This record gives sequence, structure tokens and C-alpha cells, in this order.
Amino acid sequence: MKIPIEVSGRHAHLSQSDLDKLFGENYKLKKIRVLSQTGEFTCEEKIKIETLSENLEVRIIGPTRKQTQVEISQSDAEKLGINPPRRMSGDLQNSANIKIIGPKGEVDLDDGLILAQRHIHLDLKSAEELNLKDGQLVSIKVADHVFDNVIIRINANFTVAMHIDTDEAVKAGIKKGEKVFGEIILA
Repeated sequence: MKIPIEVSGRHAHLSQSDLDKLFGENYKLKKIRVLSQTGEFTCEEKIKIETLSENLEVRIIGPTRKQTQVEISQSDAEKLGINPPRRMSGDLQNSANIKIIGPKGEVDLDDGLILAQRHIHLDLKSAEELNLKDGQLVSIKVADHVFDNVIIRINANFTVAMHIDTDEAVKAGIKKGEKVFGEIILA
């Protein structure tokens, strides 16, 4: 099976409570484009994340979630002068703290900033066909580049796709928006 590779730039997932603090009470996100994963979309809205030395603009991904989190790349972390852990989305305990700034307010998160861990989304049927389990590590070959330690994530609502961050894409010679496929070589 060929796995589509998608480049995931820095982004934020906001809780409704934090969205209200940043953009105003009962704020509704404005959808720009539907993403490959069911129900997810890029939003018109952006926030700023700020450290003592720097700040970066970050696009919001909808819909709102239970907990706010920001996912950045290693080069973003270096620019901000911080060292967040590399984690899967949602694994926020003891992650890095960050200040988020919106047009109507600010939110200080004790936990919520991570470096996005590369991973593959699989639906149940695809996972069964490939004999892969949730949480399993695999390697993916894309042209002359091999991505090791890619985590398998399985959910009935997922669409098959591998997500890498912008730094990983640059190292592999992949441009954001480019149609690229990889192949599992080690499972």
C-alpha cells in the first residue's frame, strides 16, 4: 500500500474555552479548507505564541478540541529559544508551557506545546490489511529517504496518511502540497 505523505506546518488546536478567551465569547472558527482527516479543517484565524525572546504566528486547525495544544517543528522551537518534547498529538502532560495571544485576550498554558511526532493515520480496514497495530513503530521509504520510528495511529474515522513536520519534509526534499507517497519497509 502506498501511503500519502502530508506536510504538517505549525498549528494549534484550541478548546472552546480558550477560543472564547482569545477571540471573544461563543466565537466560531471560519473554515478555509477541509483537511484529509475526517472533520478537520484549516481556519482563517491565527494566533501568536510567545516566549521571552520571540513570537510566531500559528494557524488554527478546527474543530475545537477538549484541550488546547500547539504543535511546532524543531526549527520553530530553536527560534523561540525553547525545548518542548516530541510527542503525539494529545500527549500534553509535562509538555512545554507557552503564552498564546489572540485579538481579544491571552492564555498561558502550563502544558500544551509539543514537537509533532511523525505518524501514520490508518482506518481499521487498512490497518488489518497491513497487519499493523495502534502504537506500533514502522519505517517508511519515500524515494531515497527513510523515515524511521513512525507511529501507527488507528481509528475507524481516519483517512490513510502519514504526517511529517516541515523540518522533516525539507530533509527529505518534500515540498508542502506536493503529492508524495511512501511505502512501509519495516513493520
